[in-house]
Amino acid sequence: MLKIFADRGGTFTDIVAVTNNQTIIDKLSNNTERFLIIPLPHQEWVIVYKLLSENPEQYEDAVIQGIRDIIGISSYEPIPYQTIEVVKMGTTVATNALLERHGDRVVLLITKGFQDALRIGYQNRPNIFARQIILPTMLYEQVVEINERYDAHGNELISVNIEQVSNDLQTVYNTGIRSCAIVFMHSDRYPKHEQQVAQIAQEIGFTQISISHQVSPLMKLVSRGDTTVVDAYLTPILRRYVNQVASHLPNVRLMFMKSDGGLTDADQFQGKDSILSGPAGGIVGAVETSKRAGFDLIITFDMGGTSTDVAHFKGEYERELDSEIAGARMRVPVLSINTIAAGGGSILYFDGSSYRVGPESAGSNPGPAAYRRGGPLTVTDANIMLGKIHPQYFPAVFGSEGKLPLDQEIVIQKFRELGEQIKSVTKNHQTSEQIASGFIAIAVENMANAIKKISLQRGYDVSEYVLCCFGGAGGQVACLIADTLGMRKIFLHPFAGVLSAYGMGLADVRVTKITGVEQPLNQILIPQLQKLMASLETQAMSELNQQPETKLTEEVIKKANLKYEGTNSILTVAFTSDIAEMQQKFATEHKSRYGFMQTEKPLIVESISVEVIQKMDTPEEPIIIRKRSIEETPQPVKIVQMFTAEQWHDTPVYLRENLQPGDNINGAAIIVEKISTIVIEPNWQAKLTERNHLILSKK
Repeated sequence: MLKIFADRGGTFTDIVAVTNNQTIIDKLSNNTERFLIIPLPHQEWVIVYKLLSENPEQYEDAVIQGIRDIIGISSYEPIPYQTIEVVKMGTTVATNALLERHGDRVVLLITKGFQDALRIGYQNRPNIFARQIILPTMLYEQVVEINERYDAHGNELISVNIEQVSNDLQTVYNTGIRSCAIVFMHSDRYPKHEQQVAQIAQEIGFTQISISHQVSPLMKLVSRGDTTVVDAYLTPILRRYVNQVASHLPNVRLMFMKSDGGLTDADQFQGKDSILSGPAGGIVGAVETSKRAGFDLIITFDMGGTSTDVAHFKGEYERELDSEIAGARMRVPVLSINTIAAGGGSILYFDGSSYRVGPESAGSNPGPAAYRRGGPLTVTDANIMLGKIHPQYFPAVFGSEGKLPLDQEIVIQKFRELGEQIKSVTKNHQTSEQIASGFIAIAVENMANAIKKISLQRGYDVSEYVLCCFGGAGGQVACLIADTLGMRKIFLHPFAGVLSAYGMGLADVRVTKITGVEQPLNQILIPQLQKLMASLETQAMSELNQQPETKLTEEVIKKANLKYEGTNSILTVAFTSDIAEMQQKFATEHKSRYGFMQTEKPLIVESISVEVIQKMDTPEEPIIIRKRSIEETPQPVKIVQMFTAEQWHDTPVYLRENLQPGDNINGAAIIVEKISTIVIEPNWQAKLTERNHLILSKK
């Protein structure tokens, strides 16, 4: 048995495998430099493996190559799929296609008179003083106006001219476009015209047909239309990627992480659900492991090579219905994640007057200067300069052969050159370590601000929360972030460096169905809402029952999206048949979020949602037993020099595998794992628990 959980990030692809195959373990035990092997109860093991996402000279797809490396076969041999039980993965393929505008060619079919509705949008001005407004590029290539119309009450004003639509679509088809998005006025309630046009498109031969009443069955033509266009733009790209992976893994159950934090089978994975596929795995991993460690109030902090994702958890996953990602408006439930362009690969430069960190990233190719590909200075290089990262404790995967360690000499040389450049402009001499420390301070401030946005600015006191820190670079700055925010506890899981991949294995299958209501909240409406909820639950269950493993337990969560009449700010509350209870929950949340209530205004039910969760089997976590006496302290493997708090410190380096439950380590110190480095700043203390969890506390 072999279960694979994978996360393909911008820089590294992380793979966590669970197996009971002794042969695989025996093979990999000879290569402990690359593979981390952790025993579980019941004769099972966890294998952790990291490889570069893009390495065209060596392999085509990182996840497939990772599976080959774990099984121990060459690039040319077929994968013995009979041994693999399931592959669960998150992917940034769709996100990257959206960011780089490399999706499929799309035609937009829209009600006559509205051909520019999506381009005009809501006329938001994010930068109110900008004199030149740069609109995001539209994802569709052509627009066909369809002469059809329903009014808001469902009366058909103009019927669809089948012959005309057929001719128009045939003309578009002949230009080579195979993907279409169908968006008509009021079709969220009255979808007959959309269904008719979709039938014509199917007969002509369009391979991707995204219909707005199925993709986002909610009011608001613009966001419903945008969501449908995104789906038509990305689904073909996603389908090709899924088919490519599936071609190497015939008859293996392949599952993907959706943006809402739930898994779905590969054949039901759609473009609209894939935008936050990678980050969602990290949130699930962080929350589920933190709950196992006994924490309920959690700020998740995922620092990777390209970006940093932060999220807030207080008892349940927070989701947003309206979001804008890479200039595209979306109206589907996605986990509430705040992403900023600051990661280990963020480029450092001096602009003539001040230090700058990012937003550009060096990625994995060329990567940071130390990666031996001629890259620029980055946050990772700054940590090498400060002695927080040491090449001998970092995977040796660099150079043309992929076997060399990080290049420390080039980092020292480049910081020296940067120091000369700064001195020539400012006449101010600073040492290389002071410059590196300055850049780290800016990066930390940027990341702390991202956390403030999802916590303090929404009425939550972060000092009561634990900072669950993960991602390849998270442990290097965890204490600095916590100090900036006044947080006193940090939680680091043993798989913190690959928690997004581990999260795929901890996630459940989730199906969410949503429908618009737009009616005042009163007792008369409740039976109607209950009937709608029952219908949504039936739809969700039928979708779930198409997937294997239906014997597992299910949970149903019902929500109502409410707003004050005449406003547009929606807040989500748990649905109950008691009106007063929903009103009270809404008022409390509104007061916490916005600082005031408008009790004189009636509430409108904007939409309702039903989420059906199918619990999956998740990996157990081993309990480790202390073998040393309690008086015996852990011994460092080395004493190194580390620059922090404006001075050099003699800093002990500990290997995490040598630590035992009950061990306490005082900062300044460095704890090295196979997959990440943890820096304990002065005035912080680390303690290892019996579950191999590392808890950092402010002294």
